[in-house]
Amino acid sequence: MGIFWLVFIAAAVFVYKKDLRQQYFLKPLLNKLGNALPTISDTEREAIEAGDVWWERDLFSGQPDWQKLLAMPKPQLSAEEENFLKNQVEHLCQMIDDWQVMQKDHNLPAEVWEYLKTEKFFGMIIPKEYGGLGFSALAHSTIISKIGSRSVSAAVTAMVPNSLGPAELLLHYGTDEQKNYYLPRLAIGKEIPCFALTAPEAGSDAGAIMDFGIVCRGMYQGKEVLGMRLTWDKRYITLAPVATVLGLAFRLYDPDHLLGQEEDLGITLCLVPTNHPGVEIGRRHLPLMLAFMNGPTQGKDVFVPIEWIIGGVSRRGQGWKMLMECLAVGRSISLPALSTTCGKLAFLSTGAYARLRKQFNVPIANFEGVEEALSTVAGYTYLLESCRTFTAGAVDMAVRPSTASAIAKYHMTEMARKIVSAAMDVEGGHGIQMGPRNYLANAYLAIPVSITVEGANILTRSLIIFGQGAVRCHPFILEEIAALSLPEGNEKLQRIDTLLLTHMGYLLRNFSRTLCSGLTGGFLLFSSVHGTLARYYRQLTRMSSALAFLSDVSMILLGGNLKRKEHVSARLGDILSQLYLASSVLKYFHDHGEEKSDIQYVHWCVTQCLYQIQVAIDELLDNYPPRWLGKILRFIVFPWGIAYHKPRDMLNHQLVKNMITSSDFRQQVLHDFYLSPDQHDPIHQLQTALAQVEVIEPIWKKYQQAIRQGHVNMATTFDERVASAVHASMLTAEEANTLCEFNRLHKDIIQVNEFSFDFSKIEA
Repeated sequence: MGIFWLVFIAAAVFVYKKDLRQQYFLKPLLNKLGNALPTISDTEREAIEAGDVWWERDLFSGQPDWQKLLAMPKPQLSAEEENFLKNQVEHLCQMIDDWQVMQKDHNLPAEVWEYLKTEKFFGMIIPKEYGGLGFSALAHSTIISKIGSRSVSAAVTAMVPNSLGPAELLLHYGTDEQKNYYLPRLAIGKEIPCFALTAPEAGSDAGAIMDFGIVCRGMYQGKEVLGMRLTWDKRYITLAPVATVLGLAFRLYDPDHLLGQEEDLGITLCLVPTNHPGVEIGRRHLPLMLAFMNGPTQGKDVFVPIEWIIGGVSRRGQGWKMLMECLAVGRSISLPALSTTCGKLAFLSTGAYARLRKQFNVPIANFEGVEEALSTVAGYTYLLESCRTFTAGAVDMAVRPSTASAIAKYHMTEMARKIVSAAMDVEGGHGIQMGPRNYLANAYLAIPVSITVEGANILTRSLIIFGQGAVRCHPFILEEIAALSLPEGNEKLQRIDTLLLTHMGYLLRNFSRTLCSGLTGGFLLFSSVHGTLARYYRQLTRMSSALAFLSDVSMILLGGNLKRKEHVSARLGDILSQLYLASSVLKYFHDHGEEKSDIQYVHWCVTQCLYQIQVAIDELLDNYPPRWLGKILRFIVFPWGIAYHKPRDMLNHQLVKNMITSSDFRQQVLHDFYLSPDQHDPIHQLQTALAQVEVIEPIWKKYQQAIRQGHVNMATTFDERVASAVHASMLTAEEANTLCEFNRLHKDIIQVNEFSFDFSKIEA
């Protein structure tokens, strides 16, 4: 009891005796605090401050406002956007033969390029006032997703001009003159844009960019003007081989002080017409056989007017911030859209194939091992669609979700990788034989490209998600860093004193909430949402508290070293990410009227997210720098041990059942997915056959009974065996005809392409 009173009195003195606290605690602390908080370089600061903080801040608070989440506007397409999907996008998909594009032409047909231009596919994000379509982020995402269901190469071609590039940069930062000249031309495809950032030595690290520009005077159109002499060597630039206008990132120097006293002006962006003397384009890379235009560009001592800087000369040196702010938008749309397409493709095609393909006279979908793989496809497909619409919806709310976009990019491309790998496992030999019949191969080839671009996934997970999220989403860290930079004096002391006291209260609240919810299993936490899903909201609140608590402990313990402890940063980022993904599922379910057909998918997704949070916490604390502290923290978060589990086998079974039948949910997945009217198209055939299975199965059972009773001579063709069953009165003539027609379709579905010896001709 005496110890309790000593602790109580010490705490009271600390809280209420401000002078003593500042004299004996705060001032000594300030001498060390500069090292305790992470140091931030100018490049890091620009990246951190770029974009907006959105729902991630609530997740970081330890007590998310779930009603706020559910009250957000439902992402919806306008009538004009729906019409564009049903007409222009549908027609575009009909024009494309992806096998021809990928394996023979290595380019889109000329008529497809022309259609993309005339129908303003390159101007989806450009406002109508500049001649563009002015579509929402959700429409942009949905259009790219639907095109991707026909051709990844075509989808990439359409998405890049609408993602991070000249149009996006001009809209936010361009001068009126630049906007009025370029945007109408970009909208109708008169200009084909590309943006060159990646360099051989630097990758996408702006701080290491070797490409440079020197401010100088030179001749342009017969006059001496102020300009820049640019030298660059870029690679992996999508659309560069056919671009007419090149967006360029480089470091600008002013050694002669023509613009001011500074010499190193920083990362700068400009637009250069590719027909300008000295610009080199035209050569191509071949990214895993995909046919979208991608290649290098170089230039040496290319003189351009200073007015070609995006936003004019006043925007010199602001390039990295401009890129980071626009990346937050583009990263929220394009790659999440393609990842969702991969999920829908595998769900629709491999789900049907697993029902139709038989081994040991049983559909392979009935094997539990196959069912487990299919459940991965089914569950993650729902999660992908939820996250796609949720994140695109943020952009339509005028949010530039920097951390959320990094979460979406990393986790959605990784989920797509798992989905396609699982689908390939199920398809077996059928999935690895190239040809027009193979509907998975191009998606399989495209996955590593998605993993790599717009921030490589390893980098995104290890450094960006939590590294950016912790500083931007934490309620106090950014203010504390700013306070530390104030001039020495009473104002700084008072400001930091207020912040630290509030921060300590925040830490203690999250500690007590985490421990209490751990001891009670989270069941006593308040949930503003009632019903079947209330337990999920409580458990996610519990894990939000754990994230806030563990983040604070890690920042206090590791200080400036936290950003170099990538394992810690990555695992804390995983917790934040899974909270975000689970939120998107609950929001999607709410927005779509809480359909009964969706409920199993919600259970699967949130259960999976909670389990992955537990895995991340377990790995974090099992490897915590002081092992003894890791054990204490583990007790605080999970005092009774394991709290969450993977989705149960029965839940997996329920998901797959909807996947392999002509269910309402399957029709929902088919929405905004291109289904060719061509009866020889493999996905069309799968859909047709799956719709007939319910009729065929009772006929098939009669046929099997005829075989067992010895009425059928097995040393004959299938049609002859069926005729024998008719002769034995086991089948009617109509049933026999239906069965034979279905067998021909089934045989065509499981067939793979065969080529001539030199692969010059498809023979089957």
